[in-house]
Amino acid sequence: MKVAIYGQNYTNETTQRAVNQLLDYLTLKDANVFFESDFFETQRATIQPKTTVQTFEVLDNSYDLLISLGGDGTILRAVTYVRDLGIPIVGINTGRLGFLATIQIDDIQTALSEIFNGNYKISERSLLCVTTNPEHHDVITTNFALNEIALSRKNTTSMITVETHLNDEYLTSYWADGLILSTPTGSTGYSLSCGGPVIAPDANSFVLTPIAPHNLSARPLVIPDNTAVTLKVSGREDQFLMSLDSRIVTLANTTAVTVKKADFVIKMVELLDETFLATLRKKLLWGEDRRN
Repeated sequence: MKVAIYGQNYTNETTQRAVNQLLDYLTLKDANVFFESDFFETQRATIQPKTTVQTFEVLDNSYDLLISLGGDGTILRAVTYVRDLGIPIVGINTGRLGFLATIQIDDIQTALSEIFNGNYKISERSLLCVTTNPEHHDVITTNFALNEIALSRKNTTSMITVETHLNDEYLTSYWADGLILSTPTGSTGYSLSCGGPVIAPDANSFVLTPIAPHNLSARPLVIPDNTAVTLKVSGREDQFLMSLDSRIVTLANTTAVTVKKADFVIKMVELLDETFLATLRKKLLWGEDRRN
């Protein structure tokens, strides 16, 4: 099996322990191990005594698996390597909350044993795809997001107006700090913190969530995921920010942003005893009330 490993580009005891356990198991299974080149440099002292590994800067479809070490943010960055290659992603949580990175360090070898024995399921996650008019070079090279696309103000404390059309029909103009368009996967992220709903990963929906709207009547809106969303920003400044997950670009107010469902999915590996509802209860502490 050909396995890619990606992680945060810094060294800490937790990550080193996870790397040690990973290499112990992968060496036992005679896997071909490739570390992302920058991650390899931060883990070189940990890796060298264990086994001979190679590095990668880009991926291709010869890889069977990508293992992400970190939190959900690490997986979002790993997605920029996987792109439309269909390589399944395993998330090992060395961070905090972890809706996507669900395997804990103490469970690494048990979880990998289940995965190598074929005892897992694939959760296909939809993405957002962005085009801008006029085109922006940073958006052309990496124009997709797994969690959300957000438009927000730049260099000002004043609110912006986000004129919003759905399938060319005018919806409204949000007067707010910004606007989030989230996938079901991203519904437990930035959108949730701004009052958006939790959406099951397999739902065919997206959600529009305004960021601190001045109009209290502005509420999150769930829309079908086959909707084309067109956004235009106006405000006191000539520019605004657009984030695609953790990547940020600056756009001129004259730019029209169109967002659609991407034509590929990301495959997340889940153990058979994992469910989205169980993850919600665990991560959001649902029912964890001293009165119960």
